[in-house]
Amino acid sequence: MSSEDERTNPPAGEQLALIRESVRKAKEPKARRGTWRGADLAEGLPVARVLVDKGVLHLDKYFDYAVPAAMDADAQPGVRVRVRFGAGAHNVVSGRREGGGLIDGFVVARLTESDYAGPLAAIAQVVSPEPVLGPALLRLCRAVADRYAGSLADVIQLAVPARHGRVEKKPSPQSPATPAPPEPGTWSRYPTGPALLRALGRGDSPRAVWTALPGPHWPAELAAAVAATLASGRGALAVLPDGRAAARVDAALTALLGEGHHVLLTADSGPEARYRRWLAVSRGAVRAVVGTRAAMFAPVQDLGLVALWDDGDSSHAEPHAPMPHARDVLLLRATEERAAFLLGGHIRTVEGAQLVETQWALPVDAAREAVRAAAPLVRTIGDGDQARDGAARAARLPSLAWQVAREALLHGPVLVQVPRRGYVPRLACERCREPARCGKCAGPLELADGNSAPQCGWCGRPEAAWHCQECGGFRLRAQVVGARRTADELGRAFPKVPVRTSGRDGILGAVTGTPALVISTPGAEPVAEGGYAAALLLDGWALLNRPDLRAGEETLRRWTGAAALVRPATEGGTVLVLAEPTLRPVQALVRWDPAGHAARELAERAELGFPPVSRMASVTGSPAAVAGLIELARLPEGAAVLGPVPVPADRPGGPRRAGDPPQGEHWERMLIRVPPGSGAALAAALKAAQVARTALKQTDQVLVRIDPLDIG
Repeated sequence: MSSEDERTNPPAGEQLALIRESVRKAKEPKARRGTWRGADLAEGLPVARVLVDKGVLHLDKYFDYAVPAAMDADAQPGVRVRVRFGAGAHNVVSGRREGGGLIDGFVVARLTESDYAGPLAAIAQVVSPEPVLGPALLRLCRAVADRYAGSLADVIQLAVPARHGRVEKKPSPQSPATPAPPEPGTWSRYPTGPALLRALGRGDSPRAVWTALPGPHWPAELAAAVAATLASGRGALAVLPDGRAAARVDAALTALLGEGHHVLLTADSGPEARYRRWLAVSRGAVRAVVGTRAAMFAPVQDLGLVALWDDGDSSHAEPHAPMPHARDVLLLRATEERAAFLLGGHIRTVEGAQLVETQWALPVDAAREAVRAAAPLVRTIGDGDQARDGAARAARLPSLAWQVAREALLHGPVLVQVPRRGYVPRLACERCREPARCGKCAGPLELADGNSAPQCGWCGRPEAAWHCQECGGFRLRAQVVGARRTADELGRAFPKVPVRTSGRDGILGAVTGTPALVISTPGAEPVAEGGYAAALLLDGWALLNRPDLRAGEETLRRWTGAAALVRPATEGGTVLVLAEPTLRPVQALVRWDPAGHAARELAERAELGFPPVSRMASVTGSPAAVAGLIELARLPEGAAVLGPVPVPADRPGGPRRAGDPPQGEHWERMLIRVPPGSGAALAAALKAAQVARTALKQTDQVLVRIDPLDIG
């Protein structure tokens, strides 16, 4: 037999050994990847505690899973996994629970053993070995969920962005060197401003409520506070109300420190770019974040400063469950992580005034001489002045407004703030002032443009042959004039001046310093190069007469935000507000005293027992569901239940906001007020009542919101 035959036909003894070896290999159980049946478990820490991505309150807890040995290295705390959820206890094969649907989750801990006595299901898959849910972020999300009576899974959905595998495969850039402390710059206009920067640079954790002076310097001042914190070797986080404000701070910080020291987290950057920047922060490659509302959860390592600009803006309130507010989240972070806290804005909110009143934070205000040097001249026109003004009766603006606009246009752009968008958003009978209603659905009539017939704002039906049901009149007048109608009228009055509009249909970021009329709705005012020569704040009554506890504070915030874009009075800047001069918000604007206005508002809230002095929750739903939840809730001692009151129905065809009843349903709302110190007990009681409703199979929707912005 040749050697080649020996290789192809081994001896009988070797053949028998090969057969036995192949039989042994065939009998070894092969683990099924779906259930990992028969697979060896990890040594040392064979149990993983997992948060499943189920936002329902009765499942707001952790579940234990077995960790296969093949996943031992990757299934670390903080990583994303997929697990089988919903299998019954009877579905057990070879000591492993099987069945159920695949669901996403996060590993929160590895354990030596489980406190669950039954068999465990195995983790089905480690989605990514990237630890995106660190211990500090998990503690923050748990605290937010408890404060707002929500589930931890819902909060984590807000805190951790969606995964992009291609981004995770790329390394983050190297962290730049620690910058030098910045110069005080325009912080020197505030008596305690330089001391604040020095404290941040030393590594201290000061807490301040900053009332910023009008003008263009606040982005650079906020950037200096971030840079001072970075100079101490710590991280910083600044949250702004919108992308335009965030872009201004981003540009100021880049000009101060250069590239690489911070990232910008906004929705405008796109999901992939946003996740790449978020990962750079999570990995510690970047220690500073500037962003909008979602950035309040950014996992900045060694956090030294949290800053919030313009906390009265409604954009800081998250519309998704459990609806946290950025101010409260940053307060939790400052307390939990022992970081500095800076609350800034051109006005001081009632919540900011309470932080100063309780001495939790110190005020950072400018002296009156600095305020007078930076603020524009504010003039007022009340109802009595307009009644005596023939031009005001016949035209859109009184004579003084025309005069101010005409003179200011010789030197630069003029800002005109209009409370409503559109052409004529609301119409009424000219004779009896009864609101004009649609004959089909009783919706409000409005004008889309100057040439069209009145049409319904709800169903869109034209009403060319309208007549008043009260007095029989056939002529209409404007209740509120919109931004487009104002632009048309001012364009005809100043035919050689360009007219630009900024609002929900298209927001301008900036305009040049050349003469122009800029018509804007509140909050959409563009920044003018060199500042506006003048600003006209129209229809002040439309803002002040809203049935809202915050109407005065919100009106002053919107007026001050527009007036802060105007040049100082020493450079000819003028603000003209059409509102009754004796009203408190008007006087606060004239004196430029937002801190005093906030202190008086806080004193009134204390007398009435309203937030922020007390804690409050709203419960909204069908009458039976609301009454049932209140009955199940074990409210803390001293709780007062207010209501119920009907919830206004959403207009047909319009966007449905959070808290609006579905079409055809009638909802009610009840308010629950508790004294200070009982907010946590109130949230726990309402959350337990929601869980009890689920156990009783009560399926009617009930919305619970802690510290609602709108309480009427």
